[in-house]
Amino acid sequence: MTDETCQWQGWRQATERALYGPGGFFLRPEGPAGHFRTSVHASPLFAGAVARLLARVARELGTEELALVDVGAGRGELLTGVLAALPPGLRVRPYGVERAPRPAGLDPRIVWTDRVPDGERGLLFANEWLDNVPVDVAQVAEDGAVRYVEVRARDGAERLGGVVSGPDAQWLERWWPLREPGERAEIGRPRDEAWAGAVGVLAAGTAVAVDYAHLRGGRPPFGTLAAFREGREVAPVPDGSRDLTAHVALDACGAAAARGDTRLLTQREALHELGVAGSRPPLSLATTDPAGYVRALAAAGEAAELTAAGGLGDFLWLVQRVSGRARSGPGGTGGYWSA
Repeated sequence: MTDETCQWQGWRQATERALYGPGGFFLRPEGPAGHFRTSVHASPLFAGAVARLLARVARELGTEELALVDVGAGRGELLTGVLAALPPGLRVRPYGVERAPRPAGLDPRIVWTDRVPDGERGLLFANEWLDNVPVDVAQVAEDGAVRYVEVRARDGAERLGGVVSGPDAQWLERWWPLREPGERAEIGRPRDEAWAGAVGVLAAGTAVAVDYAHLRGGRPPFGTLAAFREGREVAPVPDGSRDLTAHVALDACGAAAARGDTRLLTQREALHELGVAGSRPPLSLATTDPAGYVRALAAAGEAAELTAAGGLGDFLWLVQRVSGRARSGPGGTGGYWSA
């Protein structure tokens, strides 16, 4: 094997190393919040909505004590916000599932682990996790063959490699068919497996995945691979200096983990159901309670950002009710967290 050959890898392997290998992007001390802003960072209203969802799950389970499992927990920001917003009387066992080390100063109640706990009853919540589960990229060559796209880590240059076959080819045919030369897709099979593994060890409750996503009827013809650093979009180069991400085929993930009722809805719809709305307070409040009016106006602005069309409101929520164990065995996420 020549040195030139060794420089080229499939996107899944290259992304795994760039994000989670030695010195990888997501293992840096500043964490994701140092480079991009998620719904969790945009407003405490998001954590408050998750707290209300947790209370709803507790009522459905008929219990006042349950687990909150945050998969892809970052630096524990969502868990911290939810614990601060819990209604009286609700007892929660919080878990942060993350490959990075436990952050300093984290609430001692939070269990920090690299595996989804096995057999818990409660709410499993994965906010912008699946888009960072590494996947391979495929492209239709000029001869009509669907081939893996290979990348060179030092500069992001690409070339076409071997023909896609086996389970990857089957996944593409079912979930993201490619036909014309130049068309590209991210092969979402590892995400399906990761999500099914996470949901599969939940004994009962609700599992929610929130992400930039697309559905089978509207896949983008040239894929969605992108990169971000310090709040700006940059070229997708798997050198460890930037986030590498691609939108999620969330309908495929839902099919892989189906164990009960399944819903797909926008973040705008989900947050409205959980009491987050961007309506302005009545102007009369400015006269009777000026301070309250200012607070309500600020909250309305934050709610509007969380639910805005063309922005955070376009995230998709995959909501799956788990009514019984899919399998027994050790906790995990389809092997992803122990990779």
